[in-house]
Parts: sequence; C-alpha cells; structure tokens
Amino acid sequence: MKNVLFATDFSNDAYCALFYATKLLAERPCRFYILNVFDEYTPLHGKKTKLLSSKKRLSQIQTESEEKLTETLHKIVMDNDNPRHRFQTLSRKGILVKTINDTIDECDIDLVVMGSKGNTGAKEIFLGGNTVKVSNGVNRSPVLAVPKQMDYTAPKEIAFVTDLKKGCVKKTVSPMIFLASLFGATVRVMHITEEEILNSEQESNRKLLDLCLQHVPHTFHWIQEFTDKAMIIDTFLEKQHIDIFVMVHHKRSFFERLVREPVLKDVSIYADIPFLILPHQD
Repeated sequence: MKNVLFATDFSNDAYCALFYATKLLAERPCRFYILNVFDEYTPLHGKKTKLLSSKKRLSQIQTESEEKLTETLHKIVMDNDNPRHRFQTLSRKGILVKTINDTIDECDIDLVVMGSKGNTGAKEIFLGGNTVKVSNGVNRSPVLAVPKQMDYTAPKEIAFVTDLKKGCVKKTVSPMIFLASLFGATVRVMHITEEEILNSEQESNRKLLDLCLQHVPHTFHWIQEFTDKAMIIDTFLEKQHIDIFVMVHHKRSFFERLVREPVLKDVSIYADIPFLILPHQD
C-alpha cells in the first residue's frame, strides 16, 4: 500500500490537489493522510480574534482545523468512491515543514501532495511560499505540487529536466519510473546544454539514467542555452504536450535557481502542469 501525505490549507486549489492524487493513484491501494498544520497565528474565519485570549484562540483554531478536516474527508470520500483508498485526518499544531517531516517518519510516507499555490497564490507565481518551503525542507519523500483547479488527465508524457550532474541514480528517479510504468507513459529527458559537449561526469550520468529507464519508453533531448532557462523549459513542456514534469532538488541545482525567482513573466505552462520534485538520494 502507498502512503500519501496530503497537506492542506483548505483552499479550493488544495482540494483539487487531493482529488488529482486520488485519480493518479486510482489503481493502487493507498492510505491518504490529510494533514492540516496550524499555530497561534493561523487566521480564524469570521472570528474577532483580538477579543480572544491566546489560549482560547488556539483552542478555537484547533477546533476549526478538525472541523474542516472532517468536511474535507467527507467530500473526498463522496467524490472519490474508490474501495482501494483509505483516508485519515491529522490536525497538528506546529511548524509546517517539521510537522511534515515528522509525519513522513511516523506514517512511512511515500509521497507528499500539495496544491502549488494555496490561499495566497497568484497567477504569476510559479510555486507558492509553503510549497517552496516544503520542497526545500523535505528530503525523505518526493513532493507533488498540483497547480490550480485543473481537470485530471492520465499522464502519458513525463518530462525529466536534469543537469546530468546529480540525481540520475535509480533510488532517486524510482518515483518517476513508478508513474511512467503505471500509465505506460514516455519519459522525455531534457538537458539544457551550457557547453558544446557533456563532461565525463555528465556523460557517465547520462548512461546511468539510460540504464535506469531501460524498461520505460524514453528519449533524450539536448537544448542549447540561448535565452532564459525557464523560458526554454516552458517551450519544451508545451511542444511535447507534457502531463507531469519532474526535477531533482539538490544544492546548487537549477531547481534552486528557479524557485528563488518568485515571478516568472510570460512563463505560462508551469501554472498548468503538475510538478514532481524528487529528493536527491545517493
């Protein structure tokens, strides 16, 4: 059974991410842990918080968290109607990233799912603040960021954007291979070349990645860097009709440079495609 942790702020986009995950894993027995993390600064809806003592306010925040989790549970059970899936709610006081990491260990989580924007999301933002915090702070589970309220489409084209420097071992890319095998999808490996030829480390990693993907349909695409990398990736995803795009998160990777820039002007495709972030594992 796959154990999936879904972190929610109760926004419509967050629920869309949960629904997408249930469709994505419809053929697999799964236990979904629906998690809401709160603290004393979490806003109470429709309440005059200034009139409440700190202790009473925290109690009301917890009550509201538990009530909204119950509502989410009832809704997804009705909308999903899949006997392979089980759901459990978790209301936790704490810091988001630490609580997610603790829950990954406690519940043996295989995948973390989030909406990519949340309540404070804006159209031009690539990833919301909480999603960036989680992708930077969670290194024991892949993170799937699902954008806005999108219709589910079974993935047939998966893009793996890589610098061929790290993240090419089977332990790292196995979640992507799992998804590709589940749907008979093709993996399009995209590398933006900064030099005319690969160095020895990159060539070695290319061969290793080719070996890892030997049982999955895949192609390699080399694109010379002429302009902004984000724009190049955006164009590639659109031309290849990509359904999910994947990157490995490690220090000094392109992923880090990508999320440092909060506004990506004219980069539209990122807002429409689920993004699977793989932790780097040796």
